[in-house]
Amino acid sequence: MADHYEVLGVDRSATTDEIKKAYRRLARELHPDVNPGADASEQFKLVTHAYDVLSDSQQRQQYDLGPQTGFGGQGGQGFGGFGDIFESFFGGGQTRGPRSRRERGQDALVRVEVDLEEIIFGTTRDIEVDTAVLCETCDGSCCAPGTTPVTCDICHGSGQIQRTVRSLLGNVMTSSPCGTCRGYGTVIPNPCPTCQGQGRVRARRSIPVDIPAGVDTGLRLQMPNQGEVGPAGGTAGDLYLEIKVRHHDVFSRNGDDILATLEVQMTDAILGTRATLKTLDGEVAVDIRPGTQSAEVITIKDRGVTHLRGSGRGDLKIGVQVTTPVKLSHKEQDLIKQFASTRKAAAPTLTHFQQGLFQKLRDRFLNI
Repeated sequence: MADHYEVLGVDRSATTDEIKKAYRRLARELHPDVNPGADASEQFKLVTHAYDVLSDSQQRQQYDLGPQTGFGGQGGQGFGGFGDIFESFFGGGQTRGPRSRRERGQDALVRVEVDLEEIIFGTTRDIEVDTAVLCETCDGSCCAPGTTPVTCDICHGSGQIQRTVRSLLGNVMTSSPCGTCRGYGTVIPNPCPTCQGQGRVRARRSIPVDIPAGVDTGLRLQMPNQGEVGPAGGTAGDLYLEIKVRHHDVFSRNGDDILATLEVQMTDAILGTRATLKTLDGEVAVDIRPGTQSAEVITIKDRGVTHLRGSGRGDLKIGVQVTTPVKLSHKEQDLIKQFASTRKAAAPTLTHFQQGLFQKLRDRFLNI
């Protein structure tokens, strides 16, 4: 193990002030912020540990006495004291090093409303997000332009404060985050005036979003690294888009099928006709066969919503509702009477219970 006095480059008779000056000189040369090399990092740990021992009068006295005899063993051999046992198991004063100011940003959740027409084939939308973005003044350094963080005078860049606690088992070294630098190892004497030393600011930005076909209400889309930028310019979190499909007055959705109701006049239902309907993605021709009844369903293949996973589309299902005219002219009434007189229709009578129109449509739509 390297001699602490040699590590700091001082004599064994050096005063506390001389040890402190030697440590500061070496720390400025070897600190990871100044010298990022691996060798420098290991040397910085040795220098810091040597200073922690020699700057404490009690630890220095114990160090100068050398290793003590343990359970019958010779000095430096066999088992040491209880303090050595704790040092073997718990690190013996080694520090974890300063923590980084850069942290990952939080995730963000934004609710996006889309129309039923937009989810058939998907759409692109620019959304406005109020979030944390990188500070352009300091570029995440948290410092005012032209300045840099400086090594903390209290923990000397380690980010930890070490204390020796006496116990029945010997001296135990404890460490806790430095209260001055909050464990960062450095302090910022001149914070950035724009972000107040946070490295990020609140801003509203526009984000282009590709909303895939087939999404439905409640679905969440993840956009990696589009959330809030972390403190000190840390990696941004993720942005989650929660989809809500707006209500449509004519069409509704059941899975990947689109449902609609078609009102058909009584005469068209009797004689049959052909109608051209305007759907969500263009016009479609529908044949109403003669004798069509209410609650019948006309299915138009592949005119529904595109499947979210996979290829193909759902169907357009049109439920028929036959309407009976309410106000008739005298001529129309005479024609209806002539028609009725030519048919030997059964008189109205009670029969088994029939579901209502909308219940029958629902059952046929859902194939119940």
